[in-house]
Amino acid sequence: MLTAAQRATMIPSSPPSQPRLVLAPVRASRAILDGGWWPRSWDPVAELPGLLLALSDRYGRIRNVILNNGAWDSRFRRLAVGTDVVRVGWFDSLDTALLIATTDRGDQLDLLVVPPDSTAAAAEQAMTTAADPTNTRHAPDILTAGTAPPSPTTGTDPDAVWDNEGGNTATRRPHHRPTNVQSRQVE
Repeated sequence: MLTAAQRATMIPSSPPSQPRLVLAPVRASRAILDGGWWPRSWDPVAELPGLLLALSDRYGRIRNVILNNGAWDSRFRRLAVGTDVVRVGWFDSLDTALLIATTDRGDQLDLLVVPPDSTAAAAEQAMTTAADPTNTRHAPDILTAGTAPPSPTTGTDPDAVWDNEGGNTATRRPHHRPTNVQSRQVE
């Protein structure tokens, strides 16, 4: 059950930070991810506005975003971003290494979420891999391949892979947390 505060529209108290983001140069139909994002913390009110503004600049207005319920420090249903309000959904079944955003046109953007405490080298490698239009690895597998630390709630259930990441037809192997416009804004 949501509290009144969680149902209210969250208004960030500080200006959005520049996101550490690497996006694919083009949207490839066979690519699994559209890019990678390395937030500075697990605070969604502090981290999401900058990311959503950057995505809106590239792909058009973002109408909603979906995140893992357990990884982030707080939960709410709506977030004020610039002059828009973006709906936010929280799901236990979504891997902590994945963020899904939907544009007004209905386009779905899948981003790798690199854990905030990752090293710069591991984060850069993971985001670059996620932004590669020829990449066929799922978000958790990208993080596992690098040296990024596991997310706080990464599961080990291979059935938790989302349909847009190959569904349950994906090869059965341990499910780990992953680490994607070549507009490189990594610090």
